[in-house]
Amino acid sequence: MNTGTEPRALHLLNTVFGFAAFRGAQEEIVGHVASGGDALVLMPTGGGKSLCYQLPALLRPGAALVISPLIALMQDQVAALKQLGVRAAFLNSTLNSKQVQETERALQSGELDLLYVAPERLMMPRMLELLAEPKIALFAIDEAHCVSQWGHDFRPEYLALSVLHERFPAVPRIALTATADPQTRDEIIRRLALEDARIFISSFDRPNIRYTIVDKEDARTQLLRFIREEHAGEAGIVYCLSRKKVDETAAWLAAQGVRALPYHAGMEAAERAANQERFQREDGVVMVATIAFGMGIDKPDVRFVAHLDLPKSIEGYYQETGRAGRDGLPADAWMAYGLGDVVQLRRMMEQSEGGEEFRRISFAKLDALLGLCETAGCRRVRLLDYFSEASAPCGNCDTCLAPPQTWDASEAARKALSCIYRTGQRFGAVHLMDVLRGKATERVSQWNHHQLNVFGAGADLDEATWRTVFRQLVALGYARPDHDAHGGLRLTETSRAVLKGEQQVEMRRAVPRRGKSPKARSGAAIPAGVDADLLARLKAWRSEQARTQSVPPYVVFHDSTLAGIAAAHPRNLDGLSVITGIGAKKLERYGPALLELLR
Repeated sequence: MNTGTEPRALHLLNTVFGFAAFRGAQEEIVGHVASGGDALVLMPTGGGKSLCYQLPALLRPGAALVISPLIALMQDQVAALKQLGVRAAFLNSTLNSKQVQETERALQSGELDLLYVAPERLMMPRMLELLAEPKIALFAIDEAHCVSQWGHDFRPEYLALSVLHERFPAVPRIALTATADPQTRDEIIRRLALEDARIFISSFDRPNIRYTIVDKEDARTQLLRFIREEHAGEAGIVYCLSRKKVDETAAWLAAQGVRALPYHAGMEAAERAANQERFQREDGVVMVATIAFGMGIDKPDVRFVAHLDLPKSIEGYYQETGRAGRDGLPADAWMAYGLGDVVQLRRMMEQSEGGEEFRRISFAKLDALLGLCETAGCRRVRLLDYFSEASAPCGNCDTCLAPPQTWDASEAARKALSCIYRTGQRFGAVHLMDVLRGKATERVSQWNHHQLNVFGAGADLDEATWRTVFRQLVALGYARPDHDAHGGLRLTETSRAVLKGEQQVEMRRAVPRRGKSPKARSGAAIPAGVDADLLARLKAWRSEQARTQSVPPYVVFHDSTLAGIAAAHPRNLDGLSVITGIGAKKLERYGPALLELLR
């Protein structure tokens, strides 16, 4: 780190942000960017990415421009920075013309430390002309994976951001993302002209998140049981693939007593914004949403993220689950997954407007996610391996806590593949299971499938086992859904070796529903040494402060800061000042009231 920068950086870290020390590579990144270097930063959600550009913005002369894709994120971050005494503002569609003019004037007169803008606005000729006059400290490109056409959240407007290097070659740029496989990293570097940038890759591990993937039976009931047993009264996000399913799931959960709200792009803008505001400002709200919700959500105390439908890739899964436990306290990533999810996603990919190469990569990403779902080993090891990071079994995922059994499913696989072939490679798993189990349904009789030699050949296995057999045959690549046959299963090239008995097939056993795990925990249990009654009073005080200022509670103080106060019982301002998350401005603003409450 630049020796002239180091003492100032540490001083600002302590006095402005209220942190005693840097985490991980933060110090090196801050020093590099503050000294004028370009950087690509890959750091998990909750790892402290924002500090990597906010601190250099204060160390360098001029204003930092932060390119951010969502309005909610800008508003939250600006509100939080203002609480710290940092001169921050945003330019987006929520401002009227007078507010826009005032913000532009503040930028030109050097009254801002950070300005948040959307990529579309930044690329407007008027905005680029505006930037030619004031001193620009740096450009921070947040959610940089949006530039990748192979990524899970491609945004065409990000492609134009290479103009920053052309028009402002002397201004350092820092691109940041929580999710990027090697292919996406290469694309970020190429498209943003960051070939000379230093690359900082932190561990992708989020050890506070417990990963659980269950066989989908009755997904809504399974979800409700999970919420009631593990996270009653706590904030969470439930992701669904379609808007219709979002509406139905939110209504059903609400009818069961869960404070659930819907969120998707098909809703009226005012209702969607109101639901988002309730989620951010009230405790214990569960948001049921499409993936349109989340990238700009800065809420640190989301205790769980649940998926009722399979995401399209490991990047998407990692990005979405990463919204849980940003405060570092225990959180859950829970997903129910079945063969129907695979059929639906493959059909969507087959019918997509992308070219053959796009479809090929999409299928490869889906296959990698299926490998994560079906692994008998540690989920975290498999997840991190996708991002080229080696790790040991974590002891904090479902397969570590209750290792699944495997069995030699070669004979069952041969029967299943034979049934697919003999019924004409046009029927889905439900019909095939009826044939194998010898159920003479109306449809089986209609097609004369009760006369086939495979009829009843699998009567020795129950329905749950056959369901997992067909799902794993698809995940292992021995069968594939045919979108032209409405999800009917077909054989693949690799099927032949199994049918001939030349290939052994190992599968996970179907696991019956067990009672609550003895190691299950209730979300973010109160840390040892924390006065629970005092913590409750502090949270009530924080809620009142947030209401008065019209900001989310976590903008005032994070839960972890309140827990630190409740554990330390500080008697004076000096004692408060050493609590993580209390900088000089917050000490001045809230210190006397906190001490009064503590007395």
